[in-house]
Amino acid sequence: MISIKVPTVGESITEVTLLKWTKAEGAWVDRDEVIAELESEKATFEVNAEQAGILFHKASEGDSILIGDVLADIDETAVKPAQTEAPEAAKAADESGKVAAPAAAPASQAPVTSVPNNVKATPVAAAIIADKKIDTAQIKASGYAGKITKIDVLDALNNPGKIQFAGQELFSRNVRPEKMSNLRKTISRRLVEAKNTTAMLTTFNEVDMTAIMQIRKQFKDKFKEAHGVNLGFMSFFAKACAIALTEWPTVNAFIDGDQLLYHDYADISIAVSTPRGLTVPVIRNVESLSMAEIEKSVIVLAGKARDSKLTSEDLTGGTFTITNGGVFGSLMSTPIINIPQSAILGMHKIQDRPMAVNGEVKILPMMYLALSYDHRIIDGRESVGFLVRVKELLENPSLLLIGKDPVASLLEL
Repeated sequence: MISIKVPTVGESITEVTLLKWTKAEGAWVDRDEVIAELESEKATFEVNAEQAGILFHKASEGDSILIGDVLADIDETAVKPAQTEAPEAAKAADESGKVAAPAAAPASQAPVTSVPNNVKATPVAAAIIADKKIDTAQIKASGYAGKITKIDVLDALNNPGKIQFAGQELFSRNVRPEKMSNLRKTISRRLVEAKNTTAMLTTFNEVDMTAIMQIRKQFKDKFKEAHGVNLGFMSFFAKACAIALTEWPTVNAFIDGDQLLYHDYADISIAVSTPRGLTVPVIRNVESLSMAEIEKSVIVLAGKARDSKLTSEDLTGGTFTITNGGVFGSLMSTPIINIPQSAILGMHKIQDRPMAVNGEVKILPMMYLALSYDHRIIDGRESVGFLVRVKELLENPSLLLIGKDPVASLLEL
């Protein structure tokens, strides 16, 4: 019998939370097979079997476990059980020795639904929604990560116009206690620390997104064909911020005791919302990356965040942060600094608004920008200058190529 202990995941981390077992009690596990997912205050990670054998759990899902404690035992002397034979119908063969193909499922078992692509629902729930033509906005989702279940749909049908919380009767007064995860504890602690230890201030501006939207419309297909990724907004914002950070180095600096630490590179953290909470993975050396490389990095980090595969290395070392509340419909906000960084840029919803242009009123796609900064290190001149420069670069994307107007550069002005 060998013991699987909780590994060391960081100098300051003393305990982790067992999120889930990926192998059941008494199940056979192969060497290096993932048996559990753990969550520290910084990230989630997997634990692998050190030997093949029968697995015995030593903790329950949701438990807090100290670093070095025994997570599970594996009986490596056990004999691997024989593979379960396939059902007779699946292995039936005809006289020629060919395996019979499984019968096709009746058409009624695979209904074509009209559930919007951005709505997540179980197959049964989706079928009922399509059949009854239910407005999904009226359904309270109770499934994991906001998925609509069959019970949610039936509740909406039985109580039209009345809102029910998941699994509760109408007029319920129930209060459900739930243990705070290590990740949520860390988010809470860091946000309070940022508010209490920085002289945080926010400055606002707005940017005309017409030029960027035209570029995306004109080149999105060629960009996808050439690079295998979509041309999103984040690459424009990340590149603009990287250029602006070279011109306003204080925005890219930290306070360390009685010293200022300036960074001659732009490691930009991208805020990503996951079912377990907000994470901020880092894209390294954005100033040295192409637009396609930035987009690929965003996709990789966002995927790792959704799958809880981010490592401590992915989450540490950023010098500046970008957060996009616009994907949730936010029109304006004051983002909180991601300490020890000194500034964070908030993107918001693109909204058509009437704007005065050369004495005429035009409808333009506008976005509010918010820069929260630590006034102990960044003065008003630096914060406003930085944000105005980002606005200029976004409204004139050709400047992103070399940071200067091409004609002015040609004329050496």
